[in-house]
Amino acid sequence: MRTDGSDIRNSLTRHFTPPVPGVIGVAVSGGSDSLALLYLLHEWQRDGGPDVRAATVDHGLRAEAAAEAADVARLCAGLGIAHDTLTWRGHDGTGNLPDRARRARYALLANWARGQGIADVAVGHTEDDLAETFLMRLARGAGVDGLAAMRDFWHEAGVTFHRPLLGLGREPLRKLLRARGVAWVEDPTNSDTAYERARTRATLGALAPLGIDTAMLAATARKMLGARTALYHQAHALAQDHVRIEAGDVVIARTALRDMPDEAARRILQTALRWINGAQYPPRGPAMTQFLAAARGGEAMTLQGCLLHGDGERLRIGREYNAVAKQRVPQGQIWDGRWCIDGPTVPGAEVAALGPGGLRACPDWREGGLPHGAAMASPALWRGEELLSAPLAGWPNGYDTRLVRDGAFYFDTLLSH
Repeated sequence: MRTDGSDIRNSLTRHFTPPVPGVIGVAVSGGSDSLALLYLLHEWQRDGGPDVRAATVDHGLRAEAAAEAADVARLCAGLGIAHDTLTWRGHDGTGNLPDRARRARYALLANWARGQGIADVAVGHTEDDLAETFLMRLARGAGVDGLAAMRDFWHEAGVTFHRPLLGLGREPLRKLLRARGVAWVEDPTNSDTAYERARTRATLGALAPLGIDTAMLAATARKMLGARTALYHQAHALAQDHVRIEAGDVVIARTALRDMPDEAARRILQTALRWINGAQYPPRGPAMTQFLAAARGGEAMTLQGCLLHGDGERLRIGREYNAVAKQRVPQGQIWDGRWCIDGPTVPGAEVAALGPGGLRACPDWREGGLPHGAAMASPALWRGEELLSAPLAGWPNGYDTRLVRDGAFYFDTLLSH
């Protein structure tokens, strides 16, 4: 690394070209990685690059966090960079704390960015993070998807998040900060063995004499990313030939699914589940293995609020009625994350599942072409207990349904992983 850090900055600027955003938001915790990212972006801005705005997330989990956020704010003020502190107080002592904190962090950052008119936000993940994540997932028995390298960028809640330092190690970034006389905060959880990542970092040090170091693990993760991409392309090609979208359900040729490689079939089913239920994560490995076996055997099964059942030589995956039985939204709003009912406005009308009562009110519901379970979970328009419309159950009554996540979205998702 050159002493002025220009090689590192060149690596960063290449990530953003072309085109270069007019403004880049940056998440700064006060640790070495994010501070190095802040300084690199500031120096780029000074030399004619994008404007920079910063945010620090205070998760409220450590007494020192508020003071650390204030220190970042003072540092940003000295650099002439606008800074905001975002607070999260949502931890109730239950669940997976690191995962909940991560989700909250990105939700806060996305909301902040949208409010500032910022389309791009940079975070300071490095090659060390890549290697640590690979090792943690390896210890959990992850497959290709879990072991694949984290993405250089991704889209979430209307914002593009970037990892421009992912090809760089932590130590060169710290060397850059030392050269500029910048001190960073050491998060005590990084050395607290109660946390999985701290234990993983300690393990990495023990593996180094065997040649299993950060660079090697990161390189392996990148190879797994290439394998993952190839598998999704294969799944997409097979889906084009053997998958159809019918009334919001995913219909798959059962014989074709039996003949597909396991990894391709699994991805087709996982994507179907997430397209229907909108879940952020697919089911865990054992559940998906059972689901794949049920699909190939033509058996009924529910998973993540979705219902799988056989229909002769076709498999149908749709919404499970119990998962949407209590969902109600005013007419004109999106129901179950993907359905709209279009038509005349009726005061007090709501969209809800058709359910058993609505099904009884639609004697010709079979003309809609849906099996019983799918018809029960289909969107309908209600005014109190009065059924106004059931477009997918053979009684549109002047209304029509529209998918916000349409069939093209399903197929596109197979290529966007």
